[in-house]
Amino acid sequence: MSPHAQITQLLEALCHGLYDRDEAIRLALLTALAGESIFLLGPPGVGKSLVARRLKHAFASGRAFEYLMSRFSTPDEIFGPVSIRKLRDEDRYERRIEGYLPGSDVIFLDEIWKAGPAIQNALLTVLNERVYRNGDQDVTVDVRAILTASNELPPDGESLSPLWDRFLIRYSMAGIRSGNAFLSMITDTRDVYADNIDPKLKLTNEQLDRWSAEIDQLEVPPEVLNVVQVLRHRVEEANEKGAMPDGPLQLYDRRWKKLVRLLRTSAFIHGRSAVNLMDCFLLPHALWSKPSQKKIIVEMVQDAVHKHGYSLATGVATLKVEIDELDAEIRAETEVIHTVTSEQPMLLDGEFHRIMQTESQFEGTRIRASDYQRLDEETGLVVSFVDEQGNLRHRVRASLGPVAHSIRVQSQGSQLELRVETHLVENQERIRRKPHQLLVEHWARRVERLFAEIDAQRTRLKEEAPKELGDTQAHLFVDAEMGRLVRANHERVVQSFERMHLQLEKAHFRMMRDVES
Repeated sequence: MSPHAQITQLLEALCHGLYDRDEAIRLALLTALAGESIFLLGPPGVGKSLVARRLKHAFASGRAFEYLMSRFSTPDEIFGPVSIRKLRDEDRYERRIEGYLPGSDVIFLDEIWKAGPAIQNALLTVLNERVYRNGDQDVTVDVRAILTASNELPPDGESLSPLWDRFLIRYSMAGIRSGNAFLSMITDTRDVYADNIDPKLKLTNEQLDRWSAEIDQLEVPPEVLNVVQVLRHRVEEANEKGAMPDGPLQLYDRRWKKLVRLLRTSAFIHGRSAVNLMDCFLLPHALWSKPSQKKIIVEMVQDAVHKHGYSLATGVATLKVEIDELDAEIRAETEVIHTVTSEQPMLLDGEFHRIMQTESQFEGTRIRASDYQRLDEETGLVVSFVDEQGNLRHRVRASLGPVAHSIRVQSQGSQLELRVETHLVENQERIRRKPHQLLVEHWARRVERLFAEIDAQRTRLKEEAPKELGDTQAHLFVDAEMGRLVRANHERVVQSFERMHLQLEKAHFRMMRDVES
């Protein structure tokens, strides 16, 4: 059975009988497969311990350790009691760890922030290095999943930042939102804590070790690295400008490195050889420190994927600059711009021309530009003349006068010649010229190279699109709606290459039109 098929069926079994808790279960399992830990934030009674107890059924060994912390919890209760026999007979300070945290596969620590300094310090190395210092020996802790929970964030000023930073995924849980799901939950009599998982679906230690080695080999393509880089820059920029809610968001290098492994794990589970942009939507779960920051982080990730995913990876902007520069260079050498100044009727209020030096008996001072354009020298047309306020003053037959920009009208039995107010207008004319043969040869080489680059990227986008975009509809850990942003970015980049190809074709035509003639 493939990892994707096994995890898909395993998630379905783990979520069966739960209501509105699918995302928490999925993220908890993904975090465990990545070798990281998850923190669940939420009030009492929303199912934080339920998630942990269900998750332990995913592992074949099933050695679980669960503990509710308090201010009076001691290291003995977490890491095991000191062995009196070894202390007495061998003069060695060593704990009996079997059945306690260091000897377990799945760990759940509730109310984690109530742990004392001695417990916190020991947890740091367990969480980060999977090592526990037992007496004078470093014991490798074969932990597969670490879940912690609390109904509050770590209090400020209590030196809990190092411990808080160890939790890669931070997930907020609340009550059931759906009315139907709520009614189903309160009337459901099944034992949600029972282990109903098919043994064939459970994850073994050998299997997890093999998967871990394969996960490290997965490719992280340029489009994903670009999103991570853009996101890191945006967070730093928001910190500098004071735009991050509840103060600066400190994200250290270790967190970014662990995040990339989380993305690799997601790609591996989906049977891919590389991370893709859909995996990037997991990033918001690991990048907030205060709940008020989650919204802006989600927006940053979505914007980075939507605008910069394939765009940066394919070098659209750089290629566009080079094509623009070549296009401008070809224009400069093959066309001479000649500026011509001409006298043109002045347009008033977007629709009128003004009449200058009207006779005293002719009160109209404006004619519509559309009427003026219809006039010729021979055919007299009936047109309207208005005053400065737009009131109709005359409706008479008129034609173009013998002098440029003049109008001949028949008014009260006499013929009048009226002048239209004008101004000077500059127009640019392009005069073609033949470029030097050496320049043409130089341009031809550049055009050939640019066509090759464009075609290569178009081919890549076309060939990879079915696989890349198909995954947007069936991601195990990301809402399918996010696929809309990935597809929009992909389509925009494809269109950009089409436009650049057309621009390059036009530049090539200008380059060759006088050479071939």
